[in-house]
Amino acid sequence: MTTQDAAVRLRDRVDRPVRLRQRRHAGKHTVYILLLTAWTIFALSPIVWIMMMSLKTPQDIISNPPKFVFLPTIANYVKVFSGPEFLTPFLNSIIVTLGSLALTLVVGLPAAYALARFTFRGRESIAFSLLSLRFAPELLIILPLYLIFQKTGLSDSYIGLILAYQIVTLPMLVWMLRSFIEDLPPELEEAVAVDGGNRWTAFRHVLFRLIAPGLGASLMLSFIWAWNSYTLPLVLSGKNTQVITTGIQQYISYQSIDWGPMAAATVVSMVPGILFAIFSLRWIVGGLTAGTVKG
Repeated sequence: MTTQDAAVRLRDRVDRPVRLRQRRHAGKHTVYILLLTAWTIFALSPIVWIMMMSLKTPQDIISNPPKFVFLPTIANYVKVFSGPEFLTPFLNSIIVTLGSLALTLVVGLPAAYALARFTFRGRESIAFSLLSLRFAPELLIILPLYLIFQKTGLSDSYIGLILAYQIVTLPMLVWMLRSFIEDLPPELEEAVAVDGGNRWTAFRHVLFRLIAPGLGASLMLSFIWAWNSYTLPLVLSGKNTQVITTGIQQYISYQSIDWGPMAAATVVSMVPGILFAIFSLRWIVGGLTAGTVKG
């Protein structure tokens, strides 16, 4: 045996465990990809089915077995956008959701800052009371709210729904932003105070940029929850303020269900949430990269 052959055998002995580990890692990686692919297909299949249904004719929708190859039509979307049955609730949803987010931001941002930075009696009780509004069943709150709204004239009004939606949006935003602010060192505000600034200056120029990722994520989740809220508008809204989640029920009659337009309305109602999520993700990325040094 030559020296070169001995070196080759020695190298093979050393490389063999490395190759085995690489094969095992590649096998696990393949299994993970297959599992994630299966889960993605399972999660997205209802959305794909609704999109296909929105492009089918009534005969294709009720065909048995189901048709996966068909001639698409936009008649369902034309019907949805040609009447007030969908457009009015859609506009109402935009008004109520954006109004509730604006009120949540005005009230929740100072509340989160106060709960994170100030020490006072009853601080944790107030924070827990806000959180209890979120995990309490909506059916437990809706009946007292309905009686109050009937007596105060807030029923079937935009202001009433915006106030009621705070049950959904305010607790989560306050608790998420509180945790973000608590993770920031108080020395940042002390440094601004040394330079002659006040708390508002420190919050506007320093803390706000640092909590932008948490604020973007909180607003994104709040928008989705408010947009998809069903129980609150079902009881508290009326003919003038009907939102999209309850307005889609108009396609269900006593004797039949208008599957095509209902599917088209469902697809269109998903678009604002997707657009808001994309905008929020850009805001989150911008907040994460704020203050970085380039070049």
